[in-house]
Amino acid sequence: MTSSWLLPALLVVPLLGALAMLLAGRGAERWATWFGVGVQSAGLLLTLLVMAQFSQTQSGSMQMVVEHSWIPELLVDFRIGVDGISLPLVVLTSLLGWCAAVYAVRRVAEPGRARAFVGLLLLLQVGMLGTFMALDLILFFLFFEVVLAPMWFLIAFWGSGERRRSANTFILYTVLGSVVMLLGFLVVIVETGSADMVALANGLGAQMSTSAQLTAALLILGGLAVKTPMWPLHTWLPDAHTAAPTVGSVLLAGVLLKMGTYGMVRIVVPTLPDAMVSIAPYLAAFAVIGILYGALASYGQDDLKRVIAFSSVGHMGFVLLGISTLSVVGINAALFGNIAHGLITGLLFFVVGGIKQRTGSTAFADLPRSLYASAPRLGFLLGFAAVASLGMPGLAGFWGEFLALVGAYHPLVPERLFYRVLLVLAAMGMVLAAAYFLKVLRRVGQGPAPETLLDDVATDEWLSWTPLVALIVILGVAPFLLLQVTEPAVRVVVESVAGALP
Repeated sequence: MTSSWLLPALLVVPLLGALAMLLAGRGAERWATWFGVGVQSAGLLLTLLVMAQFSQTQSGSMQMVVEHSWIPELLVDFRIGVDGISLPLVVLTSLLGWCAAVYAVRRVAEPGRARAFVGLLLLLQVGMLGTFMALDLILFFLFFEVVLAPMWFLIAFWGSGERRRSANTFILYTVLGSVVMLLGFLVVIVETGSADMVALANGLGAQMSTSAQLTAALLILGGLAVKTPMWPLHTWLPDAHTAAPTVGSVLLAGVLLKMGTYGMVRIVVPTLPDAMVSIAPYLAAFAVIGILYGALASYGQDDLKRVIAFSSVGHMGFVLLGISTLSVVGINAALFGNIAHGLITGLLFFVVGGIKQRTGSTAFADLPRSLYASAPRLGFLLGFAAVASLGMPGLAGFWGEFLALVGAYHPLVPERLFYRVLLVLAAMGMVLAAAYFLKVLRRVGQGPAPETLLDDVATDEWLSWTPLVALIVILGVAPFLLLQVTEPAVRVVVESVAGALP
């Protein structure tokens, strides 16, 4: 039986779910969140079928490709597929979407309106999945943009604090970044006459002149760097995370931030190899500045959500560092780091959301110092996620950062001494990460038991959080489970840029 229907179905199921929520009457408020669980469960089942049909031995090439002419006058086709680079991100997106739906059954924030909330989550799912499956530049851009409106509404209407200002900052930064990225795409399309991402990666893009490649690469990287977020284009992130509802923070950190780095590996590195070789050392420098800045800024925060938000700047810095090496080890590190960060930060925001639900705040000044005594299971999960985030060996967070440092020691670009200096600075960032998370655990967890205990982890919270805990352990103990999927595809990407190396 052909599997060509699976990828379109992954997009159609949440899209139909979102339309159903739009058309449903007010009576749907009673069952909307359960409907969301059902749709996300169907999407997760389809993703498991995609995994079953995916040939690991052929993960370096696109599989289950679906292609239809769409707007031939503008060289735009509906073309989707997956390989070893995109499949893990599709799985991560489906898993976090399901976890968010389960968590939201009893926790749709004020002002309620569960029907709209679920519809926005499902529309967000369409954009995220489509971005990782698109094989046409314009289609990639359209899916990339689909996520903006639902995330703005989630922050602006279901967030807290200065939610409207934070939502506006998010949309302003990301729209401007997207416009810049689109200009880069247009340069590529005009110069090559194609928007086919596979053809461009297979040598068509390399035929562009060096100046055209450099122009396109700077524009595309500039737009993608906003979504990553790369220092100094990160300033929208802390406020967005602080204001967003729990599931919004989970999906923002767990999936949306990966769209930027995925675009770099999927589009910029193989399509514009000459430009990427020239830009790589500068990208590495910005990455390491982000690692150090994220660690220092996290240590100075007085709110749990802001600590995690700034830590994401540092962790994504390791992903950028891996990409900048242009090596098999480095890019594998970036892809592994993407998945590990999505799992760990998703768990962190879930746990912090649980703390906020019980205490009414995530500010240190308002939190009890006795989480271990008053809610030991919740305290354990916070400690587990924090230790995973700081890169403890044996957990998933370790491998992305360690392999990024290995890649920086043996980069393919000629500036090897420069990269080794950056390696030392990045390693210092790992030490600083331990400092700020230990501060969090001491400040929130260690204290005498209060007279009134907090509610501990509920059954539905266990259901939505346990898959993340399990995968953090499994990938930490057996990283080859992911690396054997990504490596063949990474080798194809590195071979495409090898001819541009001196």
